[in-house]
Amino acid sequence: MKYLFILIAGLAFANQAFAQDDDISPKRKEAIDSLALEKVRDLSKYISIVGSKGTPFSEANRVIDRAAELFADGAQIGVSSIKRPDDINYFGVRPYFEHLMALNYDKVKIQWYDIQYISDLERQPDGTYVGVITIYQRFEGRSDDGMEYVDTTKKDITIFVQKKETQIGGRVIDFWDVLLGDIRVAETTT
Repeated sequence: MKYLFILIAGLAFANQAFAQDDDISPKRKEAIDSLALEKVRDLSKYISIVGSKGTPFSEANRVIDRAAELFADGAQIGVSSIKRPDDINYFGVRPYFEHLMALNYDKVKIQWYDIQYISDLERQPDGTYVGVITIYQRFEGRSDDGMEYVDTTKKDITIFVQKKETQIGGRVIDFWDVLLGDIRVAETTT
């Protein structure tokens, strides 16, 4: 809901321009890029919270619900391992988070860094815009018995930007919303 409010507040003045054409002006693109990066950063926080073994089960489930709201239907998240570099598994959003919660480590630390756009938004025939954001994820898992696993994974996150409508005070307002799509593993290293 916070994203909807931010985007509507920032773009409400452009309602008539949206009605005339679906191109994204440089000013709107800047607002959309900011929203996309904010959603990716929020996802990073959610992954960190759910991955932490200190997070209570009820809190983890609440965070999973919030994370699921960031994604387009059918989105998948890739998981890789340096032990099996050619074996990348893809999970739906909820199964990914359930897998993350079930990892057999006593301590898990997940950090995302170097978050950046690698492709500009490209308009699709249906009017949706698609782009890609790249992140690097450092994963550290440790067990009390001394087992340790560390890797760094480069991931590409598909971003969908779609024109939507909402009603505020009886008035229909058009706005652009950002949803995350598939998160593909590009490379996994130590």
